[in-house]
Amino acid sequence: MNPELFHDFRSEVLTFNGISKTVYSLGKGSAVIVMHEAPGVEPTLVRFARFVADAGFTVVVPHLFGEIRKHDRLDFGALKTFAGFCVSKEFSIFASNRSSPIVDWLKPLAAHLFPLHGGRGVGVIGMCFTGNFGLSMMVEPSKTTRSLDWN
Repeated sequence: MNPELFHDFRSEVLTFNGISKTVYSLGKGSAVIVMHEAPGVEPTLVRFARFVADAGFTVVVPHLFGEIRKHDRLDFGALKTFAGFCVSKEFSIFASNRSSPIVDWLKPLAAHLFPLHGGRGVGVIGMCFTGNFGLSMMVEPSKTTRSLDWN
């Protein structure tokens, strides 16, 4: 765990559907959820999140899985996390067009953020694999999310 990477962010633990996750936020304005790539949070993602905040948004980075690392390089621990994730039920759920436990957690996060940040919508940016989570959130009936998949 490397919370000093988020030294200028606010952090809180939010619980939805009985699952608690740490959420880091920065900025003011409409909320944009930025989801990290597998295998976890890296400095490049945190720099990107600061860019989103500097553009006039409240960036929200939930720590979904894996580790928060000091370096952007892929090491053995990261490969082990990614390999475990690749065979997890998240992938098989996407293949069968069903909902995912992560998306089931992200949807109430977006609903929670919606009224707190102007009620104009909640943006969602996923990185490669997590872009699928953003796409899955687009079918949310509340229409609280807008999705971009940045590969």
